[in-house]
Amino acid sequence: MPEQVVHHFGLYSLLPPLIAIVLAIISRNVILSLFLGVFSGYLILDGHLAGALWETGRGMAALLGKGWVVKTLVFAVFVGSIIELIRRSGGVDGFVAFIEKRKRLVKSRKEAELLAFFIGLAIFIESSITSLIAGTVSRPLTDRFGTSREKLAYICDATAAPVCTLFPLNAWGALLLGLIGAQIDAGVISGSALSLLAHALLFNFYAYLSIALVLFTILKGIDFPSLTPVESESTLPATRDGDLTALVVPIAVLLLGVVLFLFITGNGNPLKGSGSTSVFGAVLSSVAVTALYLLWRRRMEPREIAKAILDGAKTMVPIAAILLFAFAIGDVTVKLGTGPYLAHFAHAILHPALLPAGIFLLSAVTAFSTGTSWGTFSIMMPIAVTMAAGMGADTAPLLPLSIAAVISGGVFGDHASPISDTTIIAAMAAGCDLIAHVKTQLPWALLAASLSLVLFLIFGYWMV
Repeated sequence: MPEQVVHHFGLYSLLPPLIAIVLAIISRNVILSLFLGVFSGYLILDGHLAGALWETGRGMAALLGKGWVVKTLVFAVFVGSIIELIRRSGGVDGFVAFIEKRKRLVKSRKEAELLAFFIGLAIFIESSITSLIAGTVSRPLTDRFGTSREKLAYICDATAAPVCTLFPLNAWGALLLGLIGAQIDAGVISGSALSLLAHALLFNFYAYLSIALVLFTILKGIDFPSLTPVESESTLPATRDGDLTALVVPIAVLLLGVVLFLFITGNGNPLKGSGSTSVFGAVLSSVAVTALYLLWRRRMEPREIAKAILDGAKTMVPIAAILLFAFAIGDVTVKLGTGPYLAHFAHAILHPALLPAGIFLLSAVTAFSTGTSWGTFSIMMPIAVTMAAGMGADTAPLLPLSIAAVISGGVFGDHASPISDTTIIAAMAAGCDLIAHVKTQLPWALLAASLSLVLFLIFGYWMV
């Protein structure tokens, strides 16, 4: 839960995320853009250049002192190790051979894209894992059949967070249940948190539309502009003969590890488990088990395994740096009161029928500006629930509709933002340039958001 903010800095509170987003799009240097965004936030807070620079350093150090941040960064780095172990051991080659030669399941570009799509639907434990597995497994096939990396990144991104919010038997569900439950415990609303969330998910319009539009682009053969150069196979280090199990083992351990650690950290209840601890434990377990498996099968020598782990980790260091600065942007926007500034006037100007649509817009802007859906949920859920209750909607269908508006708006803003960790990871999994991914998926995300806004307006008037 973000720290409480008793005041905001008005329009100035919007500057850090806007600076980061605009500079990232113009310069294509995401790390520098994020740094300048964070620095500008502390400059607003401190008022002096030297003090702002010092506070920026302190803020970054404070983030590295938080366990969930460190675990997330380690997860990102060692995912690169897993991908490299899979590639060098012949896991991807084995999968391609299995699909194309044995089962003959993937024989066209459409089928290769559908493979990525259905992987995205099937894996809903954690959005980053969904994108990583869909991109890693599908990329050799989509490359072979001519799908642009930008479209693959869109498929990975648009079936990650939306699916996780529709099937919330994961850390996403734990967060949402906790936020709703806190409002029930505080006496703001009444009822069951699980029942309210289940009802709200029926109105999670952006998630449904995002998934539907992905399927539409696949079935209609719509491709995206190819802005990312794709390396030819001859320029990549050679792999050995294919081994399907070299791909299955690390992915299976990763997925099962997340479930196991969610149970462990939640004392038997996965909905109460720690998402960051679970993915941290799972990725380390996957690296260790994969290394032992490759040694046992004599697929790779110990020195080769160590080199693959280090080489894979090194490729992810820039991604980890981007994630750290993305977290820092979210942290400084909390200190500036960006979320409360966007929402403090809404109660006075909105008719009850317009409440869900207004909450959706506020949540979308907040998530786009901060790059975090979870942070947006934490900021906007208490605001939305309080506003709904204040309008006498605590027992009416308008309450779950308002909760759904927070979820949909948060996922859209996070999906569309170039400083979002899920956007970054989807681009990485597809081997796509980050800004190219943002530019090419934005029209589709905006279309889904526009349709969602219309639906929130229609249902808002229908339920009042």
